[in-house]
Amino acid sequence: MSDGDELLRLVFSRPVEALAEAERLIAGDVPAALASVAHQVRAMVVREDGRFAEAIKDLRLAVRLARVSGDRERIVDVQATLGLTLARGGRTAAGLAALDAAVAASTGRLAGRVLMRRAHHLATMGRRSEALADLNRAIPVLRRAGDVVWEARARSCRFEVRVAFGQVRLAARDLDLAARLFAQAGQELELATIVHNRADLAFAGGDLPAALAQLDEAESAYARLGSYIPDLVFDRCKVLLVAGLAHEALAAADAGIARLEGRTSDKAELFFAAARAAQAAGRPADAVERARSARDLFDAQRRPWWSARAAFVLVQSRYDAGRQDRRTQAMAARIADRLDALHAEEAAAAHLLAGRLAAAHGQLAAADRHLARAARLGRRGPAFGHAAGWLATALRADTRGATAAALTACRRGLTAAADHQHRLGAVELRIHAAAYGTELAAIGQRHAVRRDDARMLLRWSERWRAGALAPAPMRPADDLALAGDLGALRRVMTRIDAARAAGSPTSQLEHDRRRLESVIRSRTRRAGTDAASAPDQPDDVLGRLDDHLLVELVALDGVLHAVTARRGRIRLHVVGPVAAAVREVELARFMLRRLVRGNPPAGALARVEQAGRLLQAALLGPAVSDLDGRPVVIAPPGSLHAVPWAMLPALRGVPWSVTPSAAVWLRARQRPPAADRGVVIVVGPGLTGAEAEAKEIADGYGRPIVLADGGATSTRVLAALDGARTAHVAAHGVFRADNPLFSSLRLADGPLTVYDLGRMRRAPRHLILSSCESGMAAPMAGDELLGMISVLVPLGTASLLASVVPVNDARTTPLMVDVHAGLRAGQGFGAALAGARGRADADPVAVATALAFVALGH
Repeated sequence: MSDGDELLRLVFSRPVEALAEAERLIAGDVPAALASVAHQVRAMVVREDGRFAEAIKDLRLAVRLARVSGDRERIVDVQATLGLTLARGGRTAAGLAALDAAVAASTGRLAGRVLMRRAHHLATMGRRSEALADLNRAIPVLRRAGDVVWEARARSCRFEVRVAFGQVRLAARDLDLAARLFAQAGQELELATIVHNRADLAFAGGDLPAALAQLDEAESAYARLGSYIPDLVFDRCKVLLVAGLAHEALAAADAGIARLEGRTSDKAELFFAAARAAQAAGRPADAVERARSARDLFDAQRRPWWSARAAFVLVQSRYDAGRQDRRTQAMAARIADRLDALHAEEAAAAHLLAGRLAAAHGQLAAADRHLARAARLGRRGPAFGHAAGWLATALRADTRGATAAALTACRRGLTAAADHQHRLGAVELRIHAAAYGTELAAIGQRHAVRRDDARMLLRWSERWRAGALAPAPMRPADDLALAGDLGALRRVMTRIDAARAAGSPTSQLEHDRRRLESVIRSRTRRAGTDAASAPDQPDDVLGRLDDHLLVELVALDGVLHAVTARRGRIRLHVVGPVAAAVREVELARFMLRRLVRGNPPAGALARVEQAGRLLQAALLGPAVSDLDGRPVVIAPPGSLHAVPWAMLPALRGVPWSVTPSAAVWLRARQRPPAADRGVVIVVGPGLTGAEAEAKEIADGYGRPIVLADGGATSTRVLAALDGARTAHVAAHGVFRADNPLFSSLRLADGPLTVYDLGRMRRAPRHLILSSCESGMAAPMAGDELLGMISVLVPLGTASLLASVVPVNDARTTPLMVDVHAGLRAGQGFGAALAGARGRADADPVAVATALAFVALGH
């Protein structure tokens, strides 16, 4: 290859080949002009690996060679590349001066190319208006010159600037034209950046699943071309943060920082991404450390737009750490106005923080100004940010004492948050999205508590409780590929178990497990939904309770409240501190865990009785007096989902069930019975007495499907469970607190995860999980739960029987046989479980096993 222009094009198409060809030319005897191109190309490739000192050395030599050649355009072109490289290496002022000089010295097509490079640098510095002006000059020049590749680059750069200005339609047009031009020129790497840019477009439109899918596709394309693009890490962190996956975003940013080494400008941006992630993850000290590193680098690079953004993370982290004094207030006010003037995306959040602090210090005029600005800015841009705008409106109205206006803003904000939530297909994303509405709902709840208005508190609690469990029509993920990944994970987990049993090393297998889990998470997050909007929450809860008593527990500002409701009556009670209730739950679960292992101490049952009384006082308090013998429906907050409710004396002999929300319970009751396929009984390996249990249960039904021994494989079990009326699964279970959707049931061919269950078209209407901690889930914002229940309920499970502690397998058999007898007699899960528990003998182990089970649903 001897064409300098072709070699320069190759840098952004196949960089590995471009470097090899450049080094071949440098080693040979070629004319000065071509040698100048070769050194420029090598500089451009090594620059992308962060080797800025080498790149600058090559470019200075390329300038000297260009002067020897006497080619004026070649000199200017290399000087422009040198300016951009100096700027990216942290020498911002010198880089911009070199670019300014190159612009002044260029005309025609060359001017268009140099303007595009200066615009790229200006956009990176946050000087977007100047960047847009340069691009608007460059693109017509390049188009008239027929410079296809550089016109495409300029349009791609203008796309990024227009997205930042919220000009999504114009940005999309630029991106489509750039894609066609790059394809025409065969620019493979730059075509990969177009895919990357489409993630920005999806993000700007609020489509997080599409953004994640485009980022995954871009990452694969970059890897095929041997390129590492730090911007991809930054953009992934941005999407993960909006999706509520702050810990994952922090890990990604820190890994990117470790990989960059000397790439100063890119490292600064990743420090900033890590700071935002740490702040969102509730780690203010880590956020401060990373934000300071980012700010110092941005200051050294003279990038005020970025430096102001990092300063905001510092102020926000100071606030999160409890430092809400007047100094913090003054800092927040200054940085809010600064970000507003710079048109930074954090301006709305900064004004919101400044408004909160001003209101807390009684500076109502300042609070009103900041909150008004936050409200206006917050309702622009992607839909997922609109809830924050309505929150600012609500806080502003609250500050002025305009209660009606505040509650109207809360309702509108919750509608916006719910619509965003139900645009997400992956249950994990829907659950994390609940954070957007939590504070809005809390404002309404506080007003209800101040008024001592039980009906109002119930209504506001139900507005934003367990909304992710509503049915959502899904656009399925790539199901065959997902099934393959889940099967591979199952095989790896089986090999890990075998290696551990044999005392063999597992480090490589654990690496494979983590890789497969990452692939599965990424694949499932790409799923969208066809839901146009969130389903309505029922307003008339009281009129639809029939003969049931609803006990809805509400955790608000550290205090537990209980609303008791039945047809014709509703009451509100203050129970006590949430922390005390959580502590009693943990003590009760600890007691049951010890008892189910066997060898109970003397007086064990008396201790269980005492623990039950303490638990009842901490959970229900004075509300216990409203229990009058009718069936009870308990709707606890997420932090109290794992309560062994059967220990409460007031619930003995009374049918009761637990539900994430009254709305979920009502939907389950009113779901019309489907034409399902009868009864399925599954027995996993390694359970003492499970096969005898299965046989006794099966004998009571007509022709149930029984999968046991080697027949209980994942494929056969999923096929049988899909659409079943009633399913009973006796299998060892593992709850994964680090990632609840990888919690699993052990089958003959390995673990069946929650992700596997999510592949069913319709979950069993009634499901019994008779072993281990099958009722456990991770509590999330908005009283959401992440675990088996979060997948099964939206897929159609109306009743679920599960345990909240590991249970004794041998003592479970008679309990489950009695439960099924009650179900065959027409009882609901709550009544059947109450009857079976009442027939348990006085053996403390059997009693503890019975107390460990809860009936979820109706």
